[in-house]
Amino acid sequence: MQSLTSHGLTFPKLGLGTWRLSGEDCTTAVLGALDRGYRHIDTAQMYANEAAVGDAIASTAVPRGDIHLTTKVRWDHLAPADMRRSIEASLSQLKTSYVDLYLIHWPAPGMDLAASLGELVRLKEEGLARHIGVSNFTVALLKQAVEEIGAPIAANQVEYHVLLGQTPLLAYMRARGIALTAYCPLAQGRLAEHPALDAIAAKHNVSAAQVALKWLLDQDGVGAIPKAGRATSQQANLDAWTLTLDDADRAAIAALPKDVRCVNPAHAPAWD
Repeated sequence: MQSLTSHGLTFPKLGLGTWRLSGEDCTTAVLGALDRGYRHIDTAQMYANEAAVGDAIASTAVPRGDIHLTTKVRWDHLAPADMRRSIEASLSQLKTSYVDLYLIHWPAPGMDLAASLGELVRLKEEGLARHIGVSNFTVALLKQAVEEIGAPIAANQVEYHVLLGQTPLLAYMRARGIALTAYCPLAQGRLAEHPALDAIAAKHNVSAAQVALKWLLDQDGVGAIPKAGRATSQQANLDAWTLTLDDADRAAIAALPKDVRCVNPAHAPAWD
C-alpha cells in the first residue's frame, strides 16, 4: 500500500469511506477491510456511525497505532466550544484517545475561520488529534487558512473523480505540500457503466471502477476513500493497485467532461 506524506502525517493512499454505512453493517465492513489490509478508515460526526466504526476499532486484532483514523466536525459545530465537545464525543464513540486526522467537514457560511482553526490547533497540541485539516475547502478558503491564518493543514478532503476536475486546487495543494483525499472517487456509481471507461477496462480486463480509482491513486499527492461495504468491493478496490494505465488511457480520461459534481448541499461554498 502506497502512502501520502504531508506535514509530518503519513497515511495510506487508499482508505475505506464509511458514508451511508451504519450499525452492524458498518462494523462488519470496517472489520473486513482491516482484515484485508486496509489501514485507513474515514468517518465523520455527520455520518452518525462513529460508534459502529469504534466497535470495529476496539474488536480488531490490528494495533490502534497501525490504523489511520480520520473523523470530521460538523459544519454547524465550528464554534470553539462546540468543536471541543464534538471531538470529545467522537473519541468516546470511536473508543480511542485520539484520531490521526481531524477535519472541518464543511466551511460554514459566516464562520469565524480563524477561531475554528485556532481551536483545531489547540486540539492537536493536546493530543486529541495527531494532525488537522479541512474538507470541501476551495483554493480561496485554503489560502485564507494557510497563508493568512497560518494553520498547519495536512489534508483537504474534496470530491474528485474522472468527471470532476480539481486542477487549480490540486496545483495549490501540491505547492504547499498538502495531501488531497478524494471522496466520491467513483462518482456515486455513475462510473459503473461509462463507455470510455468501459473501453479502457475491457483492454485491461478490469472494471470501469478500478480504472477510475487507479487514475486517482496514480496522481502525486492524491489519495481516495471509496465507500465499500461488501467484501467483493473492498477487494476490487485493493486489486486496482495492480492496474497499469498507459498514455492512451490517460488521454481518454482527460477528454471526459470535468464538471459533474455529485455533492453540493445548500451550505456548500462558492466553488472556484
